[in-house]
Amino acid sequence: YQRSSIRWVFTAYSVALFVPLVFAALHPLWGSLAFGLFGVVLLAMTVDCVRRLLAKGASGSSRALVANQWLSSVVLVSALILPWALDGWAPSPGAFVPSLLLLLASGFSSTAAIMMAQFDATMGMVEEAKAKR
Repeated sequence: YQRSSIRWVFTAYSVALFVPLVFAALHPLWGSLAFGLFGVVLLAMTVDCVRRLLAKGASGSSRALVANQWLSSVVLVSALILPWALDGWAPSPGAFVPSLLLLLASGFSSTAAIMMAQFDATMGMVEEAKAKR
């Protein structure tokens, strides 16, 4: 699950980085297409993360990871719909700003959740080693 989740985080950060660059350099249509392409990739990665999280013996025992995964899934769907809900069929580049900020915040929260889950796992190993002494 962690590898899959880390890929998701890097892709979420990539959306927040590359889509504004495409909007700045090219016609707004290309920015919308880049956003849509990254969105489809993020949706596929989200399905993969949820599948791995729900697998038997997976990271589903960590409440932080489960809560973060579901919250990130809701944020992703909201972020993908938001530009068109705010600005109609052909959204202006400014309509993508709230979505990009949501994806960036979701990436930060996912990073924190992964770090905390790894910290918890490491602490379990430390406690186990102390118990063996």
